[in-house]
Amino acid sequence: QVQLVESGGGLVQAGGSLRLSCAASGSIISINAMGWYRQAPGKQRELVATITSGGSTNYADSVKGRFTISRDNAKNTVYLQMNSLKPEDTAVYYCNADVTTAQFMGVARRLYWGQGTQVTVSS
Repeated sequence: QVQLVESGGGLVQAGGSLRLSCAASGSIISINAMGWYRQAPGKQRELVATITSGGSTNYADSVKGRFTISRDNAKNTVYLQMNSLKPEDTAVYYCNADVTTAQFMGVARRLYWGQGTQVTVSS
């Protein structure tokens, strides 16, 4: 029904930058909040940043001032600009989206996740 496709991950040196993108497609009526989460080896998945349909943002303390989340509602896409990267930012990054979709007998609303993209920051 809805696919979230992430791109932009890779290997970067400490202090460098990366920009992640996540595009949603499918029978989408509207997308409410979108967000980025990450999971490092041996750790639980954690919130990185979220953004509402109106543009309000929320960040984990560990990334405030370094990461910026944004979205293009016309393209159903959310971005994560990551600057001043640190080795501890190394993780698989996942996007999610709270999506309302068209169904045969009405509408449905649920949370969808992308497949993840690896970000590796070398020291």
